[in-house]
Amino acid sequence: MKTFRFILIALGLLVCFSASAAKKAKKNKKEAEVVKVDTIPMNDFSYAYGIAQTNGLMNYLVQRMGVDTAYVSYFLNGFDNPAMDEETKQMKAYVAGKEIRHQVESQILPQVNKQVNDSVDLINSNRFIEGFRAAIAGNTTITPDSAQAVTAKQLEYYNNVKMEAKYGQNRRDGEAFLVANAKKDSVQTTKSGLQYKVLTMGTGATPKATDKVKVNYEGKLIDGTVFDSSYKRNQPATFACNQVIKGWTEALTMMPVGSKWEIYIPQELGYGSREAGKIPPFSTLIFTVELLEIVQ
Repeated sequence: MKTFRFILIALGLLVCFSASAAKKAKKNKKEAEVVKVDTIPMNDFSYAYGIAQTNGLMNYLVQRMGVDTAYVSYFLNGFDNPAMDEETKQMKAYVAGKEIRHQVESQILPQVNKQVNDSVDLINSNRFIEGFRAAIAGNTTITPDSAQAVTAKQLEYYNNVKMEAKYGQNRRDGEAFLVANAKKDSVQTTKSGLQYKVLTMGTGATPKATDKVKVNYEGKLIDGTVFDSSYKRNQPATFACNQVIKGWTEALTMMPVGSKWEIYIPQELGYGSREAGKIPPFSTLIFTVELLEIVQ
């Protein structure tokens, strides 16, 4: 359970004493008179300060800790007896159980259902709570590691189902585009499915996967939407060939310096099911790539 922390601010009490100076030095000097300060005794101050520190406590107990105001006397009993006896320990565990149950029903289950399906609650809440309880009690029918593996595999399945429902058309459209594009005389297709068209064939060296290169490029979707362009920024990009998507790596390691190609990247050689900026999941990508140099 969450606990309420009282933050006591250390207050330095500065009592100012002033003495009236003697008008003139005399043989028998008079002691300076103590000026009386308008204050209250420390005991009274301490009591008042304690009261002041409870400002907002009742709202905290009700809203954050779920305390029913009808049972404040029970709260005070715990406050007065902080050293817990067995009965108090049992009650504390009981209250914690109720609070966790509330969190499971109001927070955890809705989040889990959203992971599985955005609109329909598919999780069997009774079985979920049964498994949750069994794990705490230590009498599960499968090991926690097995449960984690099953959960991860099933969540991956449900995620794929959701992604296919939302973005599967992108994949299908891309596949159809590539089939038609492969029939063009100027387009070549590699074993991986990457397609390319040579606009200009350079005569320089061909980079290795580990080489760093400088390129100009423009990227667009199959519907013609431009999502990135170094030409528009008037700033070539520099990166290692093996630090980009697979389709780029493959193309760059076939291009001699000075080449300018148009490459067509299937979604599995691009970003796949990931959304990357303006690129929707499962998108086939078209890039115009100009290899300027291998950076030494």
